[in-house]
Amino acid sequence: MAMQRLSISTRGQGLYEFTDEVHGFLRKTSAEEGMMTVFVRHTSCSLLIQENADPSVQTDLKAFFRRLVPPTTDPQMNWITHRDEGPDDMPAHIKAALLPASLSIPFSGNRLLLGTWQGIYLFEHRDSPHRREVILHV
Repeated sequence: MAMQRLSISTRGQGLYEFTDEVHGFLRKTSAEEGMMTVFVRHTSCSLLIQENADPSVQTDLKAFFRRLVPPTTDPQMNWITHRDEGPDDMPAHIKAALLPASLSIPFSGNRLLLGTWQGIYLFEHRDSPHRREVILHV
């Protein structure tokens, strides 16, 4: 078994691909076949496997989740009570509750068995930059 901690710096809400870093970790292990676990250690961001060929997919996903869960400055969100860290705080927690904090990805021959257009992303739900920690485990 092998484990690695990745640090991913974000610049605000959006999707940040780190597929290459996961492949790099897998190549360093002696595991030929198995399951890769990817886990994010935060409650206001998520992990996704998503298309990595067309950037408009990321734009549309970000817009969809902003419409689904707008900031607390939006009048429809006046029911929110947790506002300690700004108008994006509780909406970020809601988005993270809807999306996964961990992924399981099979691998063989030291390669993740992702589809042609699939990439691994950290989905940042906060407006300000953050440093996020992701755990990789084989």
